[in-house]
Amino acid sequence: MPYPSKRKLVMTEAVPSVLIVDDDVEFANAAADFARTRGFRTTLAHSIEQSRRVMDLGSTDLMLLDLELPDGSGFDLLDELDLAHHSGRVAIVTGTPSIESAARAVSMPVVDYLIKPLCPIQFDALLADTRSRTPRALPSAFGGLIGECEPIRSVVRDLCKVAPTTASVLVTGESGTGKELIARAVHEQSGRRGKFVAVNCGAIAPDLLASHLFGHERGSFTGAATRHVGYFEQANRGTLFLDEITEMPTSLQVYLLRALETGTVTRVGGVDPVEVEVRIVAATNRDPQAAIESGRLREDLYYRLADFIVQMPPLRARGDDVLLLAQTFVDRLNQQYGTSKRLAPDANRVLLQHGWPGNVRELRSAVQRAFILSEGDVIRLAVPGRRVAPVHQDETTVVFSIGMTYAEVEREMLMKTLARFNHDKTQTARALGVSVRTIHNQLARIADPSASPREGLQ
Repeated sequence: MPYPSKRKLVMTEAVPSVLIVDDDVEFANAAADFARTRGFRTTLAHSIEQSRRVMDLGSTDLMLLDLELPDGSGFDLLDELDLAHHSGRVAIVTGTPSIESAARAVSMPVVDYLIKPLCPIQFDALLADTRSRTPRALPSAFGGLIGECEPIRSVVRDLCKVAPTTASVLVTGESGTGKELIARAVHEQSGRRGKFVAVNCGAIAPDLLASHLFGHERGSFTGAATRHVGYFEQANRGTLFLDEITEMPTSLQVYLLRALETGTVTRVGGVDPVEVEVRIVAATNRDPQAAIESGRLREDLYYRLADFIVQMPPLRARGDDVLLLAQTFVDRLNQQYGTSKRLAPDANRVLLQHGWPGNVRELRSAVQRAFILSEGDVIRLAVPGRRVAPVHQDETTVVFSIGMTYAEVEREMLMKTLARFNHDKTQTARALGVSVRTIHNQLARIADPSASPREGLQ
């Protein structure tokens, strides 16, 4: 039975905003009144200095900018906007049009050149176009998930539906795409009263993972001086996040499946089952089907974990989200350190050209590094050239790169082939076209690099 959600999730429409910069108070008020009838939030500024103060509080979706202001030209403000990394649209409005000003406006980031008195139809069309470009706001409940692209909105829509249920969720996607963020969002909106407990199945020694998951009784093994309550019991009536699920030993996957099927766990060294009621969210950066075929993931466990699958898109597939994320990271750093730094004017080009194989994690690291290294208020991003997306890897693919030694190539080929055949050395030798003795020799050399050289894979 679904748990009651903490609050109703609604995909709300973001309220678009317009800043009217004009010293003609009567005109500015009339334009603001018209924009409000079209659902815009309006702000007025009657000079360049006033507009600067407004923009310091945040960007607007549209700026209606007069060219002739008491303390300068609107073009002067436009030059500053480029430096300030303004993300909104700008439309020029003037009562004294000229070929020179129109030509200059065309050469600048201006979406329209309007002449006073404004034509209501033309102004209405500009507002409508601006509204259409204003992204819908993500639900505040998923405020940790930053993005406006359709793949992310699709993920949010799915999460809104599955979070209040008891269905197990499997999150797939490349490293650094935010899989744990999704797991936490599911828990937050599930209405479950228990804790969120996260465990990385690849970060715990295989012989200790059972004790961490299911707990152990005192004296069950050397060093077990007290009873230990495992992650399942810690997450009772809450959510257990199993990251890198395909790194869990297959022998332990059998016990995990039984725990999920029966709703009970038995501590290591214990005999009495303990009832637990846990919501499972699992994650992997591998292709689940390939993991099943290679023996890394039991097929029956996969079906138990994958009641609902969420695919996290890589950053390179999220379009302008990279710009939004970078600005968000800068804003957070400014808030943390009490600074007012901003991205350099060429930041958009740099951000969009880079491949970001490390996804959001790599982007956050790059922004933080540039933030720390910047000597003034302008942050200049430096990424190592344009990097293409990483080659898709699965259990049947081996990727080599220039600069690897022959020993490294041999090791990669051997270990990947062994994993493909579930560490069956005979099948591995047959696939590589070598003897089983060669496989044993290679493994011995890997285990002890200081030993005398033996024959390679030949």
